[in-house]
Amino acid sequence: MGNTLFSAGEIMQFTQKVEYSKEGIVSKVVIDKSSGTITLFAFDQGQRLSEHSAPFDALVQVIEGEAEIIINGKSFMLKAGDSIIMPAGIAHAVNAPDRFKMLLTMIER
Repeated sequence: MGNTLFSAGEIMQFTQKVEYSKEGIVSKVVIDKSSGTITLFAFDQGQRLSEHSAPFDALVQVIEGEAEIIINGKSFMLKAGDSIIMPAGIAHAVNAPDRFKMLLTMIER
């Protein structure tokens, strides 16, 4: 409710719904429910989310560019079209060797 960027029953291209910010990370909430969230991100080159853990299982879907996802100390390189699950309670980080966009779906455990 009140989210005019993402409307139900409307076809959209996620890559066009978020723009890069110089030396920044932009996030836009697509769906926010008590059982989980879906958030769209744009990372500029060199940006990162430092290692942390979350109480939700999380699905990362890279929709543009390439990303480095680190889960429990292991590095994974994902390109547009690739996805990976980050399990709840396990340390993970996100790095942008180049700019990229991703969709993050977090589901209550």
